[in-house]
Amino acid sequence: MPATSKPTLIVNARLVNEGREFEGDLRIENGRISAIGSGLSPRDGEHVVDAAGRRLLPGMIDDQVHFREPGMEYKADMATESAAAVAGGLTSFMDMPNTNPPTLDSAALEDKYKRATGRAWGNFGFYMGASNDNIEAIRALDPLRAPGIKVFMGASTGNMLVDNPETLDAIFRDAPTPIITHCEDTPMIDAELAIYKAKYGDDIPAACHADIRSRQACMKSTLLALELARRNDTRLHVLHISTADELALFERGPLIRADGTRKRITAETCIHFLRFDRADYATLGHLIKCNPSIKDASDREALIAAVAEDVIDVLATDHAPHTLEEKSRPYTGAPSGLPLVQYALLAALELVHEGRLTNAQVVQKVSHAPAQLFDVAQRGYLREGYMADLVLIDDTPLTVRREDVLSKCGWSPFEGRTFHSRIGATWVNGVLAWDGSQLVGGPNGQRLEFARV
Repeated sequence: MPATSKPTLIVNARLVNEGREFEGDLRIENGRISAIGSGLSPRDGEHVVDAAGRRLLPGMIDDQVHFREPGMEYKADMATESAAAVAGGLTSFMDMPNTNPPTLDSAALEDKYKRATGRAWGNFGFYMGASNDNIEAIRALDPLRAPGIKVFMGASTGNMLVDNPETLDAIFRDAPTPIITHCEDTPMIDAELAIYKAKYGDDIPAACHADIRSRQACMKSTLLALELARRNDTRLHVLHISTADELALFERGPLIRADGTRKRITAETCIHFLRFDRADYATLGHLIKCNPSIKDASDREALIAAVAEDVIDVLATDHAPHTLEEKSRPYTGAPSGLPLVQYALLAALELVHEGRLTNAQVVQKVSHAPAQLFDVAQRGYLREGYMADLVLIDDTPLTVRREDVLSKCGWSPFEGRTFHSRIGATWVNGVLAWDGSQLVGGPNGQRLEFARV
């Protein structure tokens, strides 16, 4: 059974919400934010938390995770990865469809919701995937049942690479939800891989990944996705932008404009593209091998600027764990992806400490924007009446240690790094889930609801 929410009053906090930072108090009742103000007085039986000036944010909504269930539970599952997420201040997640079996119809979609119920520490939504032969299932999808439809327009696993032009056009024309895309051109990648295999065999140097999965492959596929979206007036969200080149393709400005309309085509990057670059392959090797690839320092700098300038609309993780044994294989056998949910918000807040972003900008990219883009109901903000998904930030240093990693894979690319902040507490649906040092209570995540007509 879900945990019950104890009436809680958080006092002396510095609230960060909707472009503002302000001192105040926040009351939680029945899982929701019941009051925000100053000088709120404790009531009988109410648990009081003195924030002592610490920042209080809406919990992060991560719209791009791979929790590996069903089919790959040996390296991750709903329970372990969502536990790592709430320890990192991520209170809601949207999971990708490239599981085994893939999420290509309504039965597979509902199976994942059932698996998460009672086991997920955070709130959950699941994408339906697209393939070359499931257009009827896409057309039949109830838009209230999934955040969006995931289209792999580049290399993927199984039958989830959509490369039939007529099918792509139909998906972009008929999708009842936003479309999210992974954009890399497979033929270009395959051609580069053949060149490097001819030179090195299977043991290709890790840094070559940035050239095999090249900026040109990203650019070509992203251009195709944008052309399809404009032709069909599709709500398109392009995931994990990794190059400076692609940024010129997207509109600058807020997700929701002054006249109330919102962008039809939006862009996202991931925390590892803002924290790592090509030089890090020398020390981290395949641990930072991911798709799209981490590229040059100039790309990293351009992406940080694009987040600040509202060219990039969302900052996510693309959390994709693999075991250390898998990552230690030669290049052609080492899978792509890295675990990120537990330290992603702290890594984003490092950009505040470095003067590159403001607290309000981080909150916009990790909380408000995902809620806006996917029509998430009553989450992603500090607003009276909204669900109390909250994270308290404690500005004391935290050094990442392998023994503290909660993801089942048991490692982090940030090991040994010291962040200026740590997660002081996380509440999910008004219930304390992380007390700053350990998980408390039990899984309390709820199915995400989408406010769509």
